[in-house]
Amino acid sequence: MDNRALLLSTAYFAPVHFYTRYLYHSEVYLEQFENFPKQTYRNRCLILGGNGPISLVIPVVKGRGPKILIKDLQISYDENWQRNHWQTIVSAYNSSPYFEYYQDELYPFFESKSKYLLDFNLKIHEQLCDFFEIDNKIRLTEDFEKVPENTFNLRDGISPKLKHNPDTAFQAQPYTQVFSDKYGFMPDLSILDLLFNEGPNAYTILLQSINPNM
Repeated sequence: MDNRALLLSTAYFAPVHFYTRYLYHSEVYLEQFENFPKQTYRNRCLILGGNGPISLVIPVVKGRGPKILIKDLQISYDENWQRNHWQTIVSAYNSSPYFEYYQDELYPFFESKSKYLLDFNLKIHEQLCDFFEIDNKIRLTEDFEKVPENTFNLRDGISPKLKHNPDTAFQAQPYTQVFSDKYGFMPDLSILDLLFNEGPNAYTILLQSINPNM
């Protein structure tokens, strides 16, 4: 366990790296006062389908100004992205060992409508904590510049934009994926990939995916 607090950005069915770090820190802050950056895990997740990695993106309402605080960012329902996301997830993971085990609790996220992205992601996180049987220890930040002392800042350190992972302690533990025979092991996909493939063992995989000596 790391005695430092951890600062993360919000994420839509966050990648494995997010939850590996989440388990490793006793205090976890989630940024709510940053300006919304495009092309990040804040409104997208990466899963693995039969034709390779698939990025599922939540469309958002564009404001009048160029900068929108993440806490104020609204989800757009102009297109039926919920149905598309769920159908894609079912197609990718219907044959996985634990899809049927989790699908009933996950489906409501693709049926009911949340107004704000941050609220939606927090509801998903709460459900994931229930799956892992862990406490929901997320605390929202009070101000963008006010980062708690002795805090490991990964606010921008878990991102699809990064070619190299700045968190050298995170070392994704391999597990069997639905399409491993076709693509080999693909690390740090959405937590959904780990859950559907490993079920209750996902918790152990997360704990094994960090090397504190690095």
